Amino acid sequence: MRRIAGIAVFTALLATSPVALAEAITASHVERTSPGRVVVAWTGKDPVDVYVSDRPDASLAQAAKVSAADRDGRHEADVPPAVRPYFILRNTLSGETVHVAERLVPLEQGSNFRDVGGYPAAGGKHVRWGKIYRSGGTPMLTEADVRRVQGLVTEMVDLRSTEERSLAPTRVEGVNYSAIGYSMTRISSLTPTTTSTMGSSYRNFPAMLAPHLKIVFARLLANQGAVVYNCSAGQDRTGFATAMVLSALGVSHDVILKDYHLSTTYRRPAYEMPRFDAAAQAANPVAAFFANYQKDPAAAAPSPLFDANRRAFLEVALDEVETKWGSVDRYLAREVGIGPVELARLRAIYLQ
Repeated sequence: MRRIAGIAVFTALLATSPVALAEAITASHVERTSPGRVVVAWTGKDPVDVYVSDRPDASLAQAAKVSAADRDGRHEADVPPAVRPYFILRNTLSGETVHVAERLVPLEQGSNFRDVGGYPAAGGKHVRWGKIYRSGGTPMLTEADVRRVQGLVTEMVDLRSTEERSLAPTRVEGVNYSAIGYSMTRISSLTPTTTSTMGSSYRNFPAMLAPHLKIVFARLLANQGAVVYNCSAGQDRTGFATAMVLSALGVSHDVILKDYHLSTTYRRPAYEMPRFDAAAQAANPVAAFFANYQKDPAAAAPSPLFDANRRAFLEVALDEVETKWGSVDRYLAREVGIGPVELARLRAIYLQ
């Protein structure tokens, strides 16, 4: 009887201990409010220590504490425009730590260049920040932008067609660059885009982009540095590639769709392609296609990525995967060469 009573007392004490009562840090994010200032915010009632580093893999000991026992869920920091800060939030009651960084990499003339880190993934872990980036085209980057990208990544996989790469070559040099030749006509009939044509394009992505995904995953598995992959807008082909990468890491379907729709917020179409003159490019059907697209006032702003029924276009590609291969895992195994061994290695490298 005394033993039972002792257990009850111990259980009661444990339930009221600081660690048991600690509240998890949630909804953490970082936004740049001006070129030299960022705000890191989070949800949680417990006091939080805020640390910052210029390295995504920094430990607490390697980071600088910039706020102690912060209770208001918000910390503002001055950061030089060329510096990408990585924050660590530490719950002072439980010792829990959460890593968080800016989703969007601020570039002067870039579009949709963003980190896919931070998302909840397999085994209760999260995708590491600063390891995998997705982007729109990079033909309009400034010299400062190029230096920033060079400082972030060592591998670039260009998902664009041969014509796109010829008309608007990337300005990023000094990184390992990979691409596969194919015609723009494989994803577009070079006529105005409609909901129907978007659906057809997405349905082709699993088969068409399998060779590109082999390169993306090979670079990720090599773990020789951070990887970026891109198309022109950084939303369609890049969106499918990201869905496959995040699925491999155990990120949920809902989170993948939320990341996909961020393109509507982060795209800057004016910096995805140089301006083309329709008359001067009459003999080049792909250039003429882009010239006519650029003349449309609606093209100046990103369009939502769903059909009239508010169903995401990405769902068409994912349905194709399910229909033809049975699951994403089977698709990756059969078409990309990513089986259980490779999935385990990817998660060991890119989750924390």
